[in-house]
Amino acid sequence: MDSNLDKRLKAFSDLGKLFSENVNKIDNKEFPEWNLALDQALLKAKQFNSWFTDYNLNLTLKNWSLNLTYKKLCDWISDYNIENNNSKTVAIIMAGNIPMVGFHDLLCSLVLNLKCKIKLSSDDKFLIPLIIRFLESRNKNFKDRVFFEDNQLKNFDAVIATGSNNSFKYFDYYFSKYPNLLRKTRHSIAVLDGEETDTDLISLSHDIFDYFGLGCRSVSKVFFPKGYDLDLLFNAFYKHKDVINHNSYVNNYDYNKAVFLMSNEKFTENGFIILKEEKKLGSPIGCLYYEYYEEIIDIEKMINNNKDNLQCVLSNNKDIGTIPFGLSQYPTLKDYADNVDTLKFLLKI
Repeated sequence: MDSNLDKRLKAFSDLGKLFSENVNKIDNKEFPEWNLALDQALLKAKQFNSWFTDYNLNLTLKNWSLNLTYKKLCDWISDYNIENNNSKTVAIIMAGNIPMVGFHDLLCSLVLNLKCKIKLSSDDKFLIPLIIRFLESRNKNFKDRVFFEDNQLKNFDAVIATGSNNSFKYFDYYFSKYPNLLRKTRHSIAVLDGEETDTDLISLSHDIFDYFGLGCRSVSKVFFPKGYDLDLLFNAFYKHKDVINHNSYVNNYDYNKAVFLMSNEKFTENGFIILKEEKKLGSPIGCLYYEYYEEIIDIEKMINNNKDNLQCVLSNNKDIGTIPFGLSQYPTLKDYADNVDTLKFLLKI
């Protein structure tokens, strides 16, 4: 392995140690000053964005601490031919629906030694700058590789932009002439067969409630076999009952409930989540859509027809789902957004 690439990987593995020290409240810290700085950035992020609760921030750091080990980083890049001398610049437009959602794009770019022009989301503007400062402290070669842009992006060779279906139209208009990786809204679903254990359903509840359902990896719709008892799901959801005490969540819950009532639409609710039978894949905050099926082949056809709209499919049936219940919010380094290999894209620019 090229020595400079090795140094970059070691800097990111140090970042993983920093996250681990913070999450696990380790007393003997290797990076005590940086832990204080990280705590301050986390506090600012939480104060600025009410969706960034302690739990959700901790969940993000925990997952990255598990992924950013030297061994996992080396295993990840082992299938790629990475050259050290790279003069290209990639523009990265980050989303802000969940904490550090744009970090994987940054990781891919810096591992390849690209320069990065980053447009932060206004909803998540404290954590990434802190991460850059830490990486620069671990590897001086990272200095002057990352630039933050508040205004119009200029002078770049490729672009990665993540946003909604509406912002995708904007991205496509402005960046179509560049090599681009443009992402729009995707949804995640779960397919049950009625044989799930209580543990399976409790695990699924985290796929639904973690990050308040705001991520593309959050399950927004569940498919049940005909005659499935919804109470089984409500029982598994009970541990998340305190979600209704979150001000932004309850506002969305109350609003959607009022809309359904005024429209005379049928739904079931338990005081903190609404279950509604619906053909659409994406449910609003505070709601979970569901649909019954008679034959599993119907689900297979639906998944195939919607492959460009789906991020994760969870199921115990390995012919249907690729992710076990409870793991949708724990992507690995190889779990690329929109299922498009970011490293391969960047290596071609």
